[in-house]
Amino acid sequence: MSQRFFANAVTELFGTRLPIVAGGLMWLADAEYVAAASRAGIIGFITAASFPEPQALRAEIRRCRELCAGGPFGVNVSMLPKLVPGEKTREVFELIVDEGVKFVETSGRNPEEFIPLLKSAGIKVLHKVPSVRYAVKAASVGVDAVAIVGAECGGHPGLDMVGSFVNAAWAESQLDIPYLIGGGIGRGSQLAAALAMGASGVVVGTRFVVAEEIWAHDDYKRRLVEAGPTDTDLCMESVRNTVRTLRNETSAAVKDFEARNDNVTIQDLMPMVSGKIGREAYITGDWRKGLLAAGQSLAFTDRIEPLADIVHRFESDMMHAMKRVAIS
Repeated sequence: MSQRFFANAVTELFGTRLPIVAGGLMWLADAEYVAAASRAGIIGFITAASFPEPQALRAEIRRCRELCAGGPFGVNVSMLPKLVPGEKTREVFELIVDEGVKFVETSGRNPEEFIPLLKSAGIKVLHKVPSVRYAVKAASVGVDAVAIVGAECGGHPGLDMVGSFVNAAWAESQLDIPYLIGGGIGRGSQLAAALAMGASGVVVGTRFVVAEEIWAHDDYKRRLVEAGPTDTDLCMESVRNTVRTLRNETSAAVKDFEARNDNVTIQDLMPMVSGKIGREAYITGDWRKGLLAAGQSLAFTDRIEPLADIVHRFESDMMHAMKRVAIS
């Protein structure tokens, strides 16, 4: 499986064998996981926010480069929706430039102010958005590709809540740059369908969390294996920051608080939704606490196994799907 058999805009952009992106996973996408993606013929992104100290991020990038042994990898930079005092996004990008990283995945807000810096360093930018209208805007400011995540995704599906199947076909008439589809993606047949509708690839998150290279506790992964697509909750709609998570005690408490109170603020919710609580769940395996991003691709998380094996099954399923619709 060392030869590239698939060639399109995404594989050419990233130098990968398959048009699959392992999207940034907060706390989880480290050098070991991203390097495993690279070896499997896809690309992954270290989540910069998981390494808030500059030297820690720099060290992780260098470790990833060594583990990838020349294979492609990138860094995910998730920006807050609005610029706030003390934000260090520019410093993070400058560190990425200084380290010679070739690919960046951005999300959260329009990356326009950083495009000149990244382009001058020859960095390719994949911008992740929650709907087609934001993808059109991102294309207009010069990103190289966009990833559009639908309502089924784990984490933040945005406010439009349009499904991935609609996004895949709708974007084809709206964009003139390569686009990927995310949200509920966990089978190769979905990749085949996305390609048929005009996408150049897919972004995968939840499906890959059960990979052996993800450092989270096996008890947490086993819960994902047991769970199905209906085992998620939508929370934080009251503060216009909707998040899809694994259904647990915390998601129930947040939904109850939102239902019983008016004028809810993010400060009201923070004691329940702090990312540090979620990180503790990954460490201990106690999945009952924390808002733990999980999408409807829980339908496909059927075992804990090496990432390469998940990708191989994904690839085989894609080929079977293509043969089903081949015209002789």
